[in-house]
Amino acid sequence: METAEIARRFLSFFEKNGHTVVPSASLIAEDPTLLLVPAGMVPFKPYFLGQRTPQYSTATSVQKCIRTKDIEEVGKTSRHATFFQMLGNFSFGDYFKERAIPLAWELVTTPVEDGGFGIDPEKLWVTVYLDDDEAAEIWRDKVGVRPERIQRLGMEENYWSMGVPGPCGPCSEIFYDRGPEYGAEGGPAVDDNRYIEIWNLVFMQYERGEGGDKGDFPILGELPKKNIDTGLGLERLAAVLQGVDNIYETDIIGRVLHHAAELTGTRYGDDHDNDVMLRVVADHVRSAVMLVGDGVKPGNEKAGYVLRRILRRSVRNLRLLSGESDTLFLHELTDVSIDAMKDIYPDLLDKAEVIHGVIDAEERNFADTLRAGTALFGRAAERTRAAGGTVFSGADAFQLHDTYGFPIDLTLEMAAEQGLSVDENQFRELMQRQRDTAKADARAKKLGNADISLYARLHEKAGDTDFLGYTDSESESFVRGIVVDGEGVPVARAGQKVEIVLDRTPFYAESGGQLADTGTLTVDGRGVVDVEDVQKPLPGLFVHRGTVRSGEVVLDDSVHAAIDTGRRHAIERSHSATHLIHSALRNALGPSAGQAGSENRPGHL
Repeated sequence: METAEIARRFLSFFEKNGHTVVPSASLIAEDPTLLLVPAGMVPFKPYFLGQRTPQYSTATSVQKCIRTKDIEEVGKTSRHATFFQMLGNFSFGDYFKERAIPLAWELVTTPVEDGGFGIDPEKLWVTVYLDDDEAAEIWRDKVGVRPERIQRLGMEENYWSMGVPGPCGPCSEIFYDRGPEYGAEGGPAVDDNRYIEIWNLVFMQYERGEGGDKGDFPILGELPKKNIDTGLGLERLAAVLQGVDNIYETDIIGRVLHHAAELTGTRYGDDHDNDVMLRVVADHVRSAVMLVGDGVKPGNEKAGYVLRRILRRSVRNLRLLSGESDTLFLHELTDVSIDAMKDIYPDLLDKAEVIHGVIDAEERNFADTLRAGTALFGRAAERTRAAGGTVFSGADAFQLHDTYGFPIDLTLEMAAEQGLSVDENQFRELMQRQRDTAKADARAKKLGNADISLYARLHEKAGDTDFLGYTDSESESFVRGIVVDGEGVPVARAGQKVEIVLDRTPFYAESGGQLADTGTLTVDGRGVVDVEDVQKPLPGLFVHRGTVRSGEVVLDDSVHAAIDTGRRHAIERSHSATHLIHSALRNALGPSAGQAGSENRPGHL
């Protein structure tokens, strides 16, 4: 069964069972605590947390996901992938275990000719949390799974939380037995290589407190509603239904892999090291196509850095496989990947020109980078040997990485070729310092001192801010929220730093490279607030940040909001000039001339 057909059947099954089909969200996460979407439930997280009220009580989706924390394992195992798709069905206080379990079993075991996946029940095992007698009874008595095929596992395997205080609960998983040639008898408790998880059903019914991620946290009590969050890995199920050993040999990823082998003059299956590199290329090219399709451009930070890293890992592996240093490979592989994915994401065809332009340009840029970085490496290595050393400086490795985009494994390999080791501890210390600084800056910029849940509550109460700034520079507005020192308060007084939510505003919130407006909020006869910045911590919610210059401002006050129009017009001129320059560059260089990360302020672009 082709991957696209698996996705179609999943959505069709749950739609027939009363679920609303929700399109995949962008890979770029709206959640400010996340960089990219790593799990199928992420777009629904505000509903599970009670921060927003869903328009539907049950839903189903095929969600695009990216995970990069295990990027070094990609290609080495049959399971790790950077880009993957998660099939899911969700209940927001509607049904619970008694319906979620039978639905999953029905779809997995129903014959193919009747719309299911047609997996032999004798190939399936299930696990439940240690003391979840209710789930075990449903599997045994309602579904008909033999008791010896139901195993109980602990918190690390069968208890889910987000790793922070919030919803949590036991989970139950369905495993597929690949056969004795893959490992020992005895079920998933004995061998998770032979018995691979294909479906995870999470029963969100409790609230957890502070603590770690793997069970060392207190359970504070039950949630007001019991929710269902399930996840079925599309690529993993495709491997099972297509009878192949791993996800890289399925119909979609396999097409990219075998074309990479053809381009580099190798053959998959002949050499272990080559096979790993081919799997890396197949995974990373597909991931890059999907990231660029969602608007990500290569860069040195955030999502742009993720894209740049996977593209450069692809180029490096292709060069190692082929022995060629000047050949450009990615255009053809991008073409194959778009064609392979178009049945699930037809919009990729409309974006193909832009995707090609971005990826082609990055491959050409990396060729220049390799030349410049190799020269820098040579000088640093020569200094090391001249001083009688055998350890390549971690600071030099960090400079290669930060300035030239060298993956650390490339530096390690080049150093080894010259009989040098690399001070990886120093390198990782510098990397961590950079990450911590970036995270702190981003957190301060987006959230100030407040937790995101506070903004969510304000948004739930006040609704979207009505933005008037395209036509008006002043407005009469009402104060719908006041935040001081990260806490919601009823009043703010002279001298206090404050964040204010209005029902309507002429103030532009920083976005698209254009700085926010500044100006004043005047409470008639009682106080003035100097607005110094405006941000949107959640879509639709404008937060005005500044200082109470005099008097006080009280919740539900009527205020006169006025922007600094001279400053606004100066910023607009800079912003327009940026787009004019970008247009000229695209006319000269083509669609690969991508503009991102601009800053537009008075007299500066």
